[in-house]
Amino acid sequence: MAGAAKGSPERPAEEDYRLSICSKLCYAIGGAPNQVAGSATAFFLQIYLLDIAHITPFHASLVLFIGKASGAVTDPVAGFFISKSRWTKIGRLMPWMLACTPFTIVSYFFMWFLPPFVSGRVAWYLTFYCLFQALTTLFQVPYSALTMFLSTDQKERDSATAYRMTMEVLGTLIGAALQGQIVASAHVSHHCTVNPPVNTTDSWHDSSIFPDPSDPLSHQAKVYMIAAGVIGGVYLLGIIILFLGVKEKDDPYALNSDRAIPFCKGLGLTMKHGPYVKLTASFLLISTAVQLEQSNFVLFCTHAAGLHSHFQYLVVTILVSAAVSIPFWQKILQRFGKKCAAFGIAWMTPFAIMLVTIPNLILAYFVAFVSGLSIAASLLLPWSMLPDVVDDFRLRNPHGKGHETIFYSSYVFFTKMSAGIGLGISAAGLEFTGYKPGLCRQPNDVILTLKILIGAVPAILIFVGLFILLFYPITEESRRETKLALEVLRRSHQSTDTLDKEDISV
Repeated sequence: MAGAAKGSPERPAEEDYRLSICSKLCYAIGGAPNQVAGSATAFFLQIYLLDIAHITPFHASLVLFIGKASGAVTDPVAGFFISKSRWTKIGRLMPWMLACTPFTIVSYFFMWFLPPFVSGRVAWYLTFYCLFQALTTLFQVPYSALTMFLSTDQKERDSATAYRMTMEVLGTLIGAALQGQIVASAHVSHHCTVNPPVNTTDSWHDSSIFPDPSDPLSHQAKVYMIAAGVIGGVYLLGIIILFLGVKEKDDPYALNSDRAIPFCKGLGLTMKHGPYVKLTASFLLISTAVQLEQSNFVLFCTHAAGLHSHFQYLVVTILVSAAVSIPFWQKILQRFGKKCAAFGIAWMTPFAIMLVTIPNLILAYFVAFVSGLSIAASLLLPWSMLPDVVDDFRLRNPHGKGHETIFYSSYVFFTKMSAGIGLGISAAGLEFTGYKPGLCRQPNDVILTLKILIGAVPAILIFVGLFILLFYPITEESRRETKLALEVLRRSHQSTDTLDKEDISV
């Protein structure tokens, strides 16, 4: 009896739940490449399709929407297969991230490659953008769910999430800075003047600032391919660091007898879980607003604000502000609570509206700084709040396991789908108002549309999202109660498991 008790598993020490700074950094760096590529895509893909590949705004809207939709559809599919995965020597989630990375690099490069043919370019970009979105999803779903398998301590998970968000914002900064600096020369016009002569006719509006795009070896095409190759190298570095520096741990709450929740049943339970529905609905709208800002910002600076020579520096200002403010937001959510900190996202809306109405260079940099603060909050908070929702669900469903990937995959599904709809509508709006690729000066209706997409639409989406968040039920007090209840549950599971083994030994 004594020998059995001695050989039985003991309660893990408190130190077992703590993560080293090295582990947190490796986890954070592992997710940065997706943000590097995502940032380059968010800021530059739309203007690339319109002004370099010379695809019409309608076809560009199809590429953006269908691509985002394909990534969104992949989310629940990825969640289904990952939830069915068996544990391996390197974990249950790590093999998925390792396997999809090489294919992600290839699809990303060809997404920025200008094919020599013109008639089939829409199909080309649609194919590789869809592949890229699907493959990044196969990486992002297990990577996001990995948060739950780093530690059982809420503070350690929040700290790891803060590290991750800081590095992802830095990745976003690196992606925008790399892409912006490398491809800036592709958008410099030597044929347009800021103040055309008074006797200029409408032919000035119709003159293209770019050469004929049929040559894939043109300067404009080359610089985009160089940027794609550099970012592909960042992917390789990130996955190596993640694999070598992070150890995935099995679900510490589940009994050996617990069975994985069937995917369809788990999805149904997820959609009925009140805190999850409110959190997802809120940040679905907020993330769509941020995506609209990102995808139309370069177009706005180029065609509506007369800041085409400053857009790369404004983008860097936004992202530097976001990167340095992540620790600030981490302190705010610890002191005042996550729900209260979320309302800092609204800071950028009045200043963005000011920039739309008064396009001034100094004001533009100030707006970029404040927008970075709000974007940092919108990136950090949903991923910090989602583990709390999973814990709450775990407490209400103590005998199931494998639900983490369902939560994360369905959340990414909804945010990607909403972003895809928003991007598709915005690009279609440019088509409807008469946007023509490569023009020195766009029609007034196009300029008005860009102002609405930068100012009014994001403001409405953000305020509606924050209004929904008012009804989010998980508070700091309930988080502490959930933590204690799960700790009791874990201890009772370990005690029951130990007694069963002792009885068998006797």
